[in-house]
Formats: sequence, structure tokens, C-alpha cells
Amino acid sequence: MHHASIRTADIFRAIAFYELLGFEVHERFTAGVTLACWMEGLGGRIELLQVPQPRPAADAFSDEHYTGYYHLSFDLSHQTNDLPRWLADLQAKFQRASRDSSQVAPLTVLLEPQQQMIGDRVYEVTFIADPDGLPLEFIRQMKGSPRASG
Repeated sequence: MHHASIRTADIFRAIAFYELLGFEVHERFTAGVTLACWMEGLGGRIELLQVPQPRPAADAFSDEHYTGYYHLSFDLSHQTNDLPRWLADLQAKFQRASRDSSQVAPLTVLLEPQQQMIGDRVYEVTFIADPDGLPLEFIRQMKGSPRASG
């Protein structure tokens, strides 16, 4: 996959948010009158597009009848051994940043870390919301859980 594209009401607020997650801006460009950028981090690339005259996003996380884009998922298996601690540290980072910048708000947690069995593996999963309310999943395969071969 080349990138996942995210429409945002405020590209500068979205950039500040994703930078705190560990992304870096690699290209800034315009698409007509739309401000845009590519950001890379957490093993992937996203494209942010500022939408003129934005409307609020649908509640993809809470509306069980919603169809379409649901979430991006980032694998933290090689970055942390403790997803609850990682999330607490991230919340503290966002709290500090929100005191220093009007572009950053405290982190919105949609689902606290919990274990989930997927196939024959056990994962820790958590969800947060980006500045426009889009859900982002962070997942970590638990140690001792069998790894997929090949």
C-alpha cells in the first residue's frame, strides 16, 4: 500500500497530532485549492487533505450501522512490551503538548487497552481518536502468542 488518505478540517492541527504519534511530514503539496501532505511513521504513510467547508465525520467507532472507513491500525509489537503503559505515556505527552499549543488537544481514548483473541494469537488493542474523531487502533501481539509463519 502506498498510503492511506485522511480528510481533515484543519491540516495544521492534524499534522501536530500525527507528529506526536511519531509521524514526520515528508511532502507538502496542494490538490487544487486543498492543502495536503504525506507523513511517514509507525511503519506506514498517510496523506492528510484539508477539506474546505468541512462537516463533522460520521461516528465510525460508536455507530454499529456505519459502513465504510472504520480505522487505521498500527502494530506496536516491536515498539512496546506494555500497551497500557504506552497509552498512558502518550496521554501524558498530549496533555503536556496541549498546554503549549492551541493546535493540540488532550488525547481522546475510545477504548482502553484490552486483550483480544484473534485466531490463535492474543493481542492487546486500544483505540484513540484523531482530531477529527476518526478512530485509530494500536495493536500489540502478546509474548508467547504463536507467530504466523512465512
